[in-house]
Amino acid sequence: VQLQASGGGLVQAGGSLRLSCAASGLTFSSIVMAWFRQFPGKEREFVAAISWSGGSTYYADSVKGRFTISRDNRKSTVYLQMKSLNTADTAVYYCAADPGGNYYYPINYKIWGRGTLVTVSS
Repeated sequence: VQLQASGGGLVQAGGSLRLSCAASGLTFSSIVMAWFRQFPGKEREFVAAISWSGGSTYYADSVKGRFTISRDNRKSTVYLQMKSLNTADTAVYYCAADPGGNYYYPINYKIWGRGTLVTVSS
């Protein structure tokens, strides 16, 4: 089982980035996928989650209206489109799969990708 996140980088405030997370070794089309982020010295925090079908999406209040989570089950990939980025979005972003409970809590996830760093400059 592997999650491979990509797409991070340096962007100016107000800009956009799209993160991707490609999954392998699991039944991607039947599981919830999520994105979390982690600030230096802080716990991972929920960013967004998407149901197995893509029909339901959930967002942290801090990103609602700016970020969009989506998935392509044919490609076993989940995306995070980020717009209107600001310096407070600078963090390492992680994708996670198949929560054993509530999608909101990182402790419920056992499958994590390696993080991808997003840096927003002012």
